[in-house]
Amino acid sequence: MKAGVVGLGKMGCNMAEHLLECGHNLVVFDLMEEAVAALGAKGAIPAASLQELASMLDSPRLLWLMVPAGAPVDSTIEQLVPLLEQGDIIIDGGNSHYKDSERRAVWLKEAGITFLDAGTSGGLEGARHGACIMVGGEKAAYDFIEPLLKDLCVEQGYGYMGRSGSGHFAKMVHNGIEYGMMQAIGEGFNLLDASGYDFNLEEVSGVWAHGSVIRGWLMELMVQALQKDPKLDYLKGSIADSGEGRWTVEAALEHEVSIPVIAASLFSRYRSRSDENLSDRAVAALRHEFGGHAFIDKS
Repeated sequence: MKAGVVGLGKMGCNMAEHLLECGHNLVVFDLMEEAVAALGAKGAIPAASLQELASMLDSPRLLWLMVPAGAPVDSTIEQLVPLLEQGDIIIDGGNSHYKDSERRAVWLKEAGITFLDAGTSGGLEGARHGACIMVGGEKAAYDFIEPLLKDLCVEQGYGYMGRSGSGHFAKMVHNGIEYGMMQAIGEGFNLLDASGYDFNLEEVSGVWAHGSVIRGWLMELMVQALQKDPKLDYLKGSIADSGEGRWTVEAALEHEVSIPVIAASLFSRYRSRSDENLSDRAVAALRHEFGGHAFIDKS
């Protein structure tokens, strides 16, 4: 398929490279000219502006946005709308708030443009080699882009979630669960470290990553992090949050659903900014391993 990709940060660039390798024809744009040139060298068609990008796409145009949530998404859409025609499709693959996605779908429908919200998971590795994507919006538009999703995702790693907003709602809840899982891993390794036994934490994580009930990608990433430093002393445990955990708790309050584990994991991130321990460093390390999220180096 021919598509435009707007936003060539860590996730957007990796996704674009993956699609190029799958034989898709991409026109790419980013405010950073170096990122555009780098993908141009790998087979993408570079665009110097959104206007040029839109002019190089065939109708119905397909545009995949990978820009930061919030105002940057609205600003990009505002610039694109005058350049597009009825039947064109805009996909927001970032971590937008689901209510923003509901609003944008109504806004674009009035202009004759279809909007899909695509919650994207899998971190940098997934973006490069096979992501997991949850899509909300019009089913016909989802069916149209499915060949792109099939190549972009791991087998059975994508699906239609329902009406507009549902893709980003599903991704929000996914990230809330992620908060709880990482917090549990961090707390467990903190207890091992404080137990008085001479545990080799890398060895324990390696065993748990093979055959145990709690095996999985996060445990494999814990192995990688502990291989760098068995005490994770190369970083501070001050853990940032990019919003999805807070949004999940807010949605739970709105719908009167009890989510104590996710809520507690969010509050633990706030606590980590004033008082840290190994569990905080473990969560910070996991975030860095899967998403390339910044951490505070102790040195």
